[in-house]
Amino acid sequence: MAQPTLRLRGLLSPLLRSIHASFDRLSTGSTRLLFMAIVVGAGVGFAAVGFRWLVTAATVVFTGTVDYSATQGHPANPWVPWLGGAFIILAPAIGGLLYGPLVHKFAPEARGHGVPEVMYAVTKRGGRIPGKVAIVKSLASAITIGSGGSVGREGPIVQIGSALGSSLGRAARMPESHLRTLVACGAAGAIAATFNAPIAGVFFALELLLRDFAARSFGVVVLSSVTASIVGRSLLGDHPFLTLPTFTIVDPSEFALFAVLGLAAGLTGVGFTKILYAVEDACDWAWRGKPEWLRPVAGGLLLGLLLFALPQMYGVGYPVLERGVQGGYALGFLALLLVGKVLATSLTIGIGGSGGVFAPSLFIGAMLGAAFGQIAGTLFPVFAGQTGTFALVGMGAVFAGATRAPITAAIILFELTGEYSIILPLLLAIVIATGVSRVLSKDTIYTLKLRRRGVDVDGGPGGVILHSTLVREIMTDAPDAVSSRLTPAEGARMLLAAGKRALPVVHRNGEFIGIVTVAAISDAIGNDEDAARITLSNLIELPTVAHPDTTLDAVLESVLAANESDGIPVVDSTGRLQGWLTPDAVLRTLTTARSS
Repeated sequence: MAQPTLRLRGLLSPLLRSIHASFDRLSTGSTRLLFMAIVVGAGVGFAAVGFRWLVTAATVVFTGTVDYSATQGHPANPWVPWLGGAFIILAPAIGGLLYGPLVHKFAPEARGHGVPEVMYAVTKRGGRIPGKVAIVKSLASAITIGSGGSVGREGPIVQIGSALGSSLGRAARMPESHLRTLVACGAAGAIAATFNAPIAGVFFALELLLRDFAARSFGVVVLSSVTASIVGRSLLGDHPFLTLPTFTIVDPSEFALFAVLGLAAGLTGVGFTKILYAVEDACDWAWRGKPEWLRPVAGGLLLGLLLFALPQMYGVGYPVLERGVQGGYALGFLALLLVGKVLATSLTIGIGGSGGVFAPSLFIGAMLGAAFGQIAGTLFPVFAGQTGTFALVGMGAVFAGATRAPITAAIILFELTGEYSIILPLLLAIVIATGVSRVLSKDTIYTLKLRRRGVDVDGGPGGVILHSTLVREIMTDAPDAVSSRLTPAEGARMLLAAGKRALPVVHRNGEFIGIVTVAAISDAIGNDEDAARITLSNLIELPTVAHPDTTLDAVLESVLAANESDGIPVVDSTGRLQGWLTPDAVLRTLTTARSS
């Protein structure tokens, strides 16, 4: 493997140097960011189309149909007709045998529903996501869904798009603040291309990932989302994501029922979250001490039995959702589908499957709303025939109750229906569902996964201050820079005169190239026999640097860890030293804000 890898690097090096040179010729950091947003949007648009094709292809391979949940009864798989409908019991286990080792060996972060990993990368890792995640996530999720996993394709494509944005941003040597924005661009483009909903994609990225609606982020994310949507529409057609009924309100008193539905949706969203992780804990307990890559195989048999009993749970299940919204199921069966989806999705995630919870939450909401509408029509005949109306509102409200993203929930349902009249009842139900969720649970379906690992993406009481303060607002003047041609002895005298533990080193043209520390110079003078003949260029260290427009939460860990340099350098997109960010400055910001 070593020789082919070296040859590949040799072939790619000239191309990468050419790309870097092209980016360096762009005039400003903002221009580069806008250009990269378009590139990421286009790339994610193609990736979304490719992923949908992968899911369809995997479903055809495992079932002989494009979408098994849309079939009637238990049709046999044409590849193994002698098994009859019982093939569905084995399909998830065979799929697990394929994606289990793939995820375990190459990208464990591709397991699960994807969005929490992106949130972690944005808030704790400066937007850095390994490029291999996109490839592994694509294959693992396609196999999971194609073999019967009752999960969504939106979570995976969000992680795929985010990984693409991160990889392209790092290849272009974008600063950390821009890298985080490009990750959000990838997520926005993923939602836009998948749902044909560019506005919802923007707010999904801003509300759930960046948690920032500043103009500097908004415009760039919009550009990426629109680009991805154009690519998706060009290849898939400008068709509505779902065929939904016309929304109508027959009586003003219906708003009271929407409020009650919002309350029920909030409880359902929280319940879905609790059951999801309870099933995952049960799977962890049952599989403790056994090979992790075999877990999807053993669990797949249990999932197969559930699918055999309720084949409507196979895969994403959008045909079933659509029929439920259109009033195609009786009340008792709607309740069965709701409970079945909660269990099937939880089991798919619990056994190590790769897929999202976005679509399942919409499915659960649709079944809840449709059942609620049938009950309302029975109790109050004036509301008879309004099943679809309540189902649409239920979709948005349960999603909001699970994710606590009310803006995204409202906009995505508005874009799916194109009905402005849905806004008022939808907002009412969503606000109530979000409030119920906030009262009953500290976490959302996304953040709970991270908190169980000991990661708090909210950052505690000071999180708002850290997230809203830019480095440029509190950075101090940088120490006087030194030349890399000085000797260690000369560098030591300058350190003593400045009273600093580290000094920046710059080229003749003023470009920042690193720092020299007291520890490095002391070691050279005390232990290096050639100390009189070497220069500071031999002692330069490459520290973590901050961009002036980065928020404090993204660099806090780096600042606190920089013991030998009393902080970290602040360097702009052109490589020029702009200042120094010290732990004292961060502490003063937090204490001043708390006391005011």
